[in-house]
Amino acid sequence: MKKENLAVIEMLTCAALWSIAGIFMKLIPWNGFAVAGMRSLIAGITIALYMILKHYRFVFNRQTFVSGVFAGLTYTCFTVANKLTTAANAIVLQFTSPVFIVVFSALFLKSRIRKADLTVVLLTLAGIALFFFDQLKPGYVAGNFVAIAAGMFMAGMYMTIGEMQGQERFSAIVIAQFLTFLIGLPFILTTHPVFNGTTVSCILILGVFQLGISYILYVKASRYCPPLACCLLGAVEPLLNPVWVLIFDGERPGIFALIGAVIVVVSITVWCIYGQDKETMEKADA
Repeated sequence: MKKENLAVIEMLTCAALWSIAGIFMKLIPWNGFAVAGMRSLIAGITIALYMILKHYRFVFNRQTFVSGVFAGLTYTCFTVANKLTTAANAIVLQFTSPVFIVVFSALFLKSRIRKADLTVVLLTLAGIALFFFDQLKPGYVAGNFVAIAAGMFMAGMYMTIGEMQGQERFSAIVIAQFLTFLIGLPFILTTHPVFNGTTVSCILILGVFQLGISYILYVKASRYCPPLACCLLGAVEPLLNPVWVLIFDGERPGIFALIGAVIVVVSITVWCIYGQDKETMEKADA
């Protein structure tokens, strides 16, 4: 029980660290790809140092590479979306990843879709549609689509990383960080980002704490924290992220986006609880 309680604390801390992404990305006046690249370079070094200290073996195989590609595309799209649309839109639309897992499982794994799965897909699509009624500027619309892509790639990451052991999970995340850095490198070299006290402090916080230490906590927590608890505690991120941006940057999501966010977050959270209860009942009947 002590390990389970510690895992809950680790997951809650992880979600809180994830939630600071929006505000620090907004404070860095760089190209989104450059922010993603530098953030992941620092995060990759942080996680690699942790693996060395813990004497974890780096595993490079097809599974860790594919998962790393999905995770790297998630990090890149999420960062770019934060530069194109509001922080609230970016994080909530990325939070749709469980819906993509349902769709991909049905398409590629031939899994059966339950009525509850179909309901949450339809509700989530309705919630997403509301995001496109707010601030109909080309940049915001493009950012919304990029954020949805982040959710899609995150689903791929979850599906490929799910069966891995601890060393493999850490290895996949390290691969993802350095792939993200390679994607961002051309933009770092061509856009000439300005390094000063503010930008260096913000990028270090993003790399070390928001992405590096947070994923170390996530991998540790996932060993003892049930998937449902991880999902529910992870919902702290889309709730806190826009709050920090509102307080420190004054960015306000529109009323339609707020309604859409409520629909998406509540639908997915209730669906996770229902799914866990259903699984428990089926095991009891068996």
